[in-house]
Amino acid sequence: MDPAKLQQALDEVFDQALLHHGFVDYMRDYQLVIHAASDPRTGIAPATLRYLFRYCVRADCTTIMPAGIWRESLDDRLITYETGIDLAGFVWGVKWQLLYPGATLIADSPTARDWAAAIGIDFHEVRIQTNVHDLTLVFSDLQIEELPS
Repeated sequence: MDPAKLQQALDEVFDQALLHHGFVDYMRDYQLVIHAASDPRTGIAPATLRYLFRYCVRADCTTIMPAGIWRESLDDRLITYETGIDLAGFVWGVKWQLLYPGATLIADSPTARDWAAAIGIDFHEVRIQTNVHDLTLVFSDLQIEELPS
């Protein structure tokens, strides 16, 4: 995949809602399920998109929230929006993360270069930052599709 097109695809979901991320059930590819919405005045309809990172050889996920926020967010009532909305702490029950500050292609990634040499196909490394997680993925290709609402 052309690095410029890859970065453009990542930029298109900047500041959107990440609904789910993780390896798909066959465990080779990693997916982001994103709800993309624009200002209603644009006339662009919201869409649910699947970003499928194919041949994903590395997926690192780290929390970005400080320990103090975690400490305040352990109450199981916070995993449901209705029971957590009036409590102190992070309401996990919102069931989405903000894709901000967003995703960046790591240019000249040594890890991607090593995998490309070992496997014989191009690899890329991206860093995806949300308000909850910091993800690093090393993969070969990206496929994007619109999912049913």
